[in-house]
Amino acid sequence: MAVMTIDFLPELVGSMSTGAAGNPTVAVMEAAFRHHGLHWRYVNMEVPPDLLGVAVAGARAMGFRGFNCSIPHKQAVVQFLDDLTPSAELSGAVNCVMRGSDGRFTGTNTDGLGFLRALRDVIDPHGTNVVVLGAGGAARAVAVELALAGATRMTVCNRTLSAADDLARVIRDATSTIADAVELSVGYGIPERTDIVVNATSVGLYEPDTMVPIDMDTISDQHVVADVVFNPIETSLLRASAARGAQTINGLAMLVHQAAEAVRLWTGVDPDFDVMETKLREVMGLE
Repeated sequence: MAVMTIDFLPELVGSMSTGAAGNPTVAVMEAAFRHHGLHWRYVNMEVPPDLLGVAVAGARAMGFRGFNCSIPHKQAVVQFLDDLTPSAELSGAVNCVMRGSDGRFTGTNTDGLGFLRALRDVIDPHGTNVVVLGAGGAARAVAVELALAGATRMTVCNRTLSAADDLARVIRDATSTIADAVELSVGYGIPERTDIVVNATSVGLYEPDTMVPIDMDTISDQHVVADVVFNPIETSLLRASAARGAQTINGLAMLVHQAAEAVRLWTGVDPDFDVMETKLREVMGLE
């Protein structure tokens, strides 16, 4: 009698964050795995900051092929990894970790690439003047990719000026983009001749009535306004910007693009973007 061989051990990947229950990436990734017939599983993991090192060690022990990092671990995880890609090293932030054939964990960042692909559907950032709100993990990834894509000038705005200064210095030292830093305070006015405004903070996430404290009278139909927040899809910032004639980009496309890039890095398969976007829209109640 022939012996049936069944593989009950899928390749494991997942996401480490605090507030993991609200992260829809698991549904998007699993949809891609099913569509492409991949014997992989994606797991959301609630990891408090003080146990991040233990969690990474556990992922090593359990043979994880990689994992994502979300709020608040994108910068803190660096110390627990073996290597960084150039973009991750430059930004100092990691949202995607890959395990090599030698077992080493290498950190990279697909946030910036995901944002850039979504942005290019509307505007080419080359030669533009950009305002980036925030200086955390997502902001660092977005700012670095915008600079590498040829943005002429960048203003980094953050409530903690020292963090904005640090990111602006990184941009100046590593790219040809002119970068400065300002404190993000109530009523901040977008400088004249700005082309793109990016909210790369978590302000507005799950809070549809909350908005970054900028002076909306300085937003016009000359601007493209993007928000990395994916829930709600139309944030207060995007709603108010659209009312003033600005083109807007929500966080949905960025989330799918960065997830698709992670699938490519982990599995070597170029996933079907439409399948992933459709699943995300479904779980977000948009279908």
